[in-house]
Amino acid sequence: MDKLLKETLDHLRALVSFDTRNPPREIGTGGIFDYLRANLPGFDVQVTDFGAGAVNLYAVRGKPKVLFNVHLDTVPDSPHWTASPHELRLTEDRAIGLGACDIKGAAAALVAVANASNGDMALLLSTDEEANDARCIDGFLKGKPAYDAVIVAEPTRGEAVLAHRGIHSVQMRFKGRAAHASGEQTPSDSALHQGIRWGAAALDHVQALSHERFGGLTGLRFNIGKVEGGIKANMIAPTTDIRFGFRPLPTMDADQLLETFRTLVEPHPVEYGETFRGDSLPAGDTATAEARRLAARDLADELEIPVGNAVDFWTEAALFSKAGYTCFVYGPGDIAQAHTADEWVALDQLAHYAQTIHRIVDRGI
Repeated sequence: MDKLLKETLDHLRALVSFDTRNPPREIGTGGIFDYLRANLPGFDVQVTDFGAGAVNLYAVRGKPKVLFNVHLDTVPDSPHWTASPHELRLTEDRAIGLGACDIKGAAAALVAVANASNGDMALLLSTDEEANDARCIDGFLKGKPAYDAVIVAEPTRGEAVLAHRGIHSVQMRFKGRAAHASGEQTPSDSALHQGIRWGAAALDHVQALSHERFGGLTGLRFNIGKVEGGIKANMIAPTTDIRFGFRPLPTMDADQLLETFRTLVEPHPVEYGETFRGDSLPAGDTATAEARRLAARDLADELEIPVGNAVDFWTEAALFSKAGYTCFVYGPGDIAQAHTADEWVALDQLAHYAQTIHRIVDRGI
């Protein structure tokens, strides 16, 4: 095992031991941040608490041109773990622990590189990515920090991801009137019937967009996640609540999609609003998104990082892209292992990521 990988695993063992599950969003400015402060020599370190478990650590040494971003929060552990999720376990080819893949492995490698190199380096370590909140990145971007580019760590199997879908979560309510179900009904009487008609129309609309393409991605991802309404079979439902989400391609007009879904059927929902919005990567209209994608590709080529396919999952890279930064996603691990029991990251990918970051920092990019 090479020295850089050994040091990465030492830091990963420490980072995994800190409970940064989100929820319950009980992450403060001590704990994992005390450890990081103690292991970032020569850095100007600022820790900012935005509340509700959203904490940033911003560390800068010298005058770097590229910012490395990685989130430290994890999803809750499932009951199917075969050992403590907060104790790192090593096998011949993998490191197992909560967050090892998503994405404390990358954070550990960055800390290892910070100690192995004296080069200029900038890190933004945040804790609200799993909350779908974005307080950390939004708060950081208010300062308009000057960087040529941002590299966001997520599990991409050691490839640069230049494009991914956006994500939009919506909650809405239909209103009808409570009555006995034996009588004749108009289309607007039952809120539950309204919701069912809306669902059928929504699925038809999504099918009509199946031919849309961008960067290897096809169509609109859509899911009706929750429907609540009605009382019993012989009562007309007075209200129905629906939660749904969609993941548009870059260049799709999310606001237009939101309005289309709102007005699919009559009567329209009486309540309708987004609970979370994350733009696509790259952000912008067709021309802007393509220009940003090409700029990110050029940067990946310059850094000798292989370019991978676009992905369906969302990352906070979209927030940096929307703010105008050249940005791509790059990290060790496979998204298939993220959020699973006995989550793991391959040691060879972790080693390669650490070596690549070390090379980038030493080159002064």
